[in-house]
Amino acid sequence: MRRWCWGLALLSLTALPLYAASGAWQASVSGPALSNRGGWVRSKPLRAPPGISGSVNIINWRYQLTGPAPSGLQVRLCGAQRCATLEGSSGATRELAQLNAGETLYMVFGVAGRGALPPGLQVLSSEVMVNYQN
Repeated sequence: MRRWCWGLALLSLTALPLYAASGAWQASVSGPALSNRGGWVRSKPLRAPPGISGSVNIINWRYQLTGPAPSGLQVRLCGAQRCATLEGSSGATRELAQLNAGETLYMVFGVAGRGALPPGLQVLSSEVMVNYQN
């Protein structure tokens, strides 16, 4: 009986690395204004809470504008060293997988072409839900 109990305890200890701890954090910011075509503007920082460690697995994202998206709108979700191109106003990406889970992110907005955009066009909100594993 003792051998069986020790065997079970040993088995449970060796199985621990198979179940990596995971977590998630969420951030939301408002702005920026989109006033001209042909340039890029960056959101305020989307910051992780203090003490987050591990690697990004998947990021869910969403942004909302004050009006219809202008033709030629391009949106990227960026960390310090790389960006993921976002399609549509919401979705999920694994393009930033393995990024440090505590890294600050930004949404970057650009509109192709030249000239002014409709007055008052702004990003109401940029949101991310970052899922990570230790």
